[in-house]
Amino acid sequence: MAVWSLGAASLPSKVKLENARVRVTEVVAAAGSARERGVRETDQVIVFLDDCRYERTDATGDKTVRERKSGDVIWHNKGEEAPLLVNVGTAPYRTLVIDLK
Repeated sequence: MAVWSLGAASLPSKVKLENARVRVTEVVAAAGSARERGVRETDQVIVFLDDCRYERTDATGDKTVRERKSGDVIWHNKGEEAPLLVNVGTAPYRTLVIDLK
């Protein structure tokens, strides 16, 4: 198991596939865990493997709670700021982070 991070804090992860064009990483966010802010190094597709609820804090300090369902998919652009995320649910959740190279 590897460690995936955008900033100082990291979450347990495992690279599932990597080649010259893509890296697919399964990331596990335990209940109460945080992923620190950072800047996205690549375009990304994120697939939620489990239902989840997390608090998102952007650079201005604005907080919102988001809920995702298993199978939800979101897109992020290279260079975009990744906000602080805290799993406010009662269970861990998994995502597939697909980095396009």
